Amino acid sequence: MTAAVMGAGSWGTTFAQVLCDAGTETVLWCRRPEVADMINSTRTNRDYLPELRLPDSLRATADPAEALGGADLVVLAVTSQVLRENLIGWVDLIPKGAVLVSLMKGIELDTGKRMTEVIAEVTGWPKEQIAVITGPNLAHEIAERQYAATVIACADQQTAENLQKACHTPYFRPYTNPDVIGCELAGAVKNVIALAVGIAVGMGLGDNTRAMLITRGLAEIARLGAALGADQHTFAGLAGMGDLVTTCSSPLSRNRTFGEKLGRGIPLAEIVATTTQVAEGVKSSKPVLGLARAHSVEMPITEVVAAVVYEGLDVGQAAVMLASRSAKPERYGI
Repeated sequence: MTAAVMGAGSWGTTFAQVLCDAGTETVLWCRRPEVADMINSTRTNRDYLPELRLPDSLRATADPAEALGGADLVVLAVTSQVLRENLIGWVDLIPKGAVLVSLMKGIELDTGKRMTEVIAEVTGWPKEQIAVITGPNLAHEIAERQYAATVIACADQQTAENLQKACHTPYFRPYTNPDVIGCELAGAVKNVIALAVGIAVGMGLGDNTRAMLITRGLAEIARLGAALGADQHTFAGLAGMGDLVTTCSSPLSRNRTFGEKLGRGIPLAEIVATTTQVAEGVKSSKPVLGLARAHSVEMPITEVVAAVVYEGLDVGQAAVMLASRSAKPERYGI
């Protein structure tokens, strides 16, 4: 089996390493030719993972045709808001029998579509050839070959099992799950909740607040998932609670770090200007809220985060809005 990883950011580069370590022949596509040259000549990606020596078997290229030629797996590792544009340019180069794999955790801004929906729309591929890899997967830890697990979501079990074999290493354990909707929603919405947790931490609020936001955030994710037809068990697993806890707790999390800066009062424009890697929850908060409203799902944390990011709501006022909500019985998932 051969793989093309399209995107040489921290997660794309790390997943290329995982594939190589699993014995899968892998080519890494880099947007900039100088990055491909650096990887091929020095075995490092100094822009994103300067401390990591990449496998000797990994080959990098800036030519999408070279990367995609003959690939059995095409792993899409660009940011969610540029997926459509990139995929339109690549679709004629992708072998017709290839499996398309999304590493992205976002919702498209203009359409409210999940990444697999965008992939299917642009390529015309059947759902049996489209998969998602998601879970508590902080790139820097996996790059150091620390133990981690992930979820491979695909409508076709055999496709999921083939992909499972292609990326299973002693330090990276993949599980399969047929619930593509639930896994994708969990991966996208947890970024929004992590922004809220980061804001609270930046404001100096403590562990009680963080626990409240994580657990009530999970309830928001589960409510939206139920409305869209997801399996509720998904949200108790690696793709749901596992990814949510990691993203809300780790200083390696881009979304939590972005939220912390907001909570400390740094203007949004300044944070964006000085942030080198994309915090997906910033853009996704608006389309996630749009999905919630379209399906009459109550998502107060998401609503407040979207107001902070898109409407300039003061973070102090945002905290007051959440704290002043009416008391009600606690029921998981509703």
